[in-house]
Amino acid sequence: MSKLKIYNTLAREKQEFVPKVPGKVGMYVCGMTVYDYCHVGHARMVMAFDVVYRWLLASGYEVTYVRNITDIDDKIIKRAVENGETIGQLTERFIRIMDEDMRQLGILEPTIVPRATAHVPQMLSIIEKLEQNGLAYQSEDGDVNYAVRGFPGYGKLSGKSLDDLRAGERVDVATAKRDPLDFVLWKAAKESEPEEVKWESKWGRGRPGWHIECSAMSCAALGEHFDIHGGGQDLQFPHHENEIAQSEGAFGAPMANYWIHNGFIRVDNEKMSKSLGNFFTIRDVLAKYDPEVVRFFMLRAHYRSPINYSDVTLDDARVALQRMYTALSDIDIGSAAVAVDWNEPHAQRFREAMDDDFNTPLALAAVFDLVTEVNKSKSPQQARQLRALAGILGLLERDPQQFLRGASGDDDARIEQLIAERAAAKKARNFAESDRIRAELLAGGIVLEDKPDGTTNWRRA
Repeated sequence: MSKLKIYNTLAREKQEFVPKVPGKVGMYVCGMTVYDYCHVGHARMVMAFDVVYRWLLASGYEVTYVRNITDIDDKIIKRAVENGETIGQLTERFIRIMDEDMRQLGILEPTIVPRATAHVPQMLSIIEKLEQNGLAYQSEDGDVNYAVRGFPGYGKLSGKSLDDLRAGERVDVATAKRDPLDFVLWKAAKESEPEEVKWESKWGRGRPGWHIECSAMSCAALGEHFDIHGGGQDLQFPHHENEIAQSEGAFGAPMANYWIHNGFIRVDNEKMSKSLGNFFTIRDVLAKYDPEVVRFFMLRAHYRSPINYSDVTLDDARVALQRMYTALSDIDIGSAAVAVDWNEPHAQRFREAMDDDFNTPLALAAVFDLVTEVNKSKSPQQARQLRALAGILGLLERDPQQFLRGASGDDDARIEQLIAERAAAKKARNFAESDRIRAELLAGGIVLEDKPDGTTNWRRA
């Protein structure tokens, strides 16, 4: 196994990764709340943990990767009521759309994708344990709340002390709570809400709070104590802090050994989010850019670092990815998958980078140095090594010409005809006509590349 080091948010340092069970990894990542289209910020989170998942697999681990779906939530209820549809109709539609977006981006399917609504009995069981342990109480309004001050470890993930936390700072203020810092575990049913979001419990009809959902789903899939818990930096507090309080308060053991949080996508130095209205949906971006370009754009930054979203950065990513595919375009390496030669120097650098907290920028630097070597040597062996290394990150898995030419269109035949006419003009030594045709194609966004054997490849600029 590798000497992988992970930045553990809980410890605030990089630590050597030692799984609970040798050779096996359990990883839980907080997924999407499905009431709308996913935006690029969501894609960043999913991409970050797709890379973690891929590298753990490439390192020889047997991985159980769990990414949940929140399919019951205040925003979901509000949107369904506004649309005049059931909760199930709304969530099923956006789950299908989310899955389509993830496939486009080359995201591997997690091992388990639990849904909150399928785990209400497990949530109620944890709440009952918390009540027995003196950490949960029912307030006058019927809600069941977590007694934050009863859990000594509260704040250890976020670094926030109870004295630092003030009512109104990302904490709901409710007079029925014993303490403004307490958070809801079970919400009493409201007459105005649909019947499909009301479950029976010993505390009366109601529905779960957001935080308890992940404690229940992670425990159901991975047990009370597992290896890795992940999510976006915005979930560190209060969501993940509250998960720790719930799970450890109920079971009396650590929830997860390593906590991983990815950085944000930023637009004009602000986090991309629906609440700020500065977001771009995945579908908006994929209408303009190839999915692999978007993937490469995200992999160029370390998962913990912020990424500035702009057309300029995406255009730059497209040019860089074209360079990688161009290196493979003239070399016959076949279509069969080839294993990485880990004794090769570029692969050793790649491994060192990925073992250092999944450092994709350094890993890609090794890949680009190999691109330079392939361009010089035209070696099929090096080209296969290039494709195999990049493939670990979900890159260079397509036919080079297919990528370079983009989506096939009605103009492909016209392009080929003009290339043939240019070849005939060159043969007739009519270089003025040859140059005119090249200029015409370039004006239309088509770049020609003449090869030593007399053939001409083309790609879209």
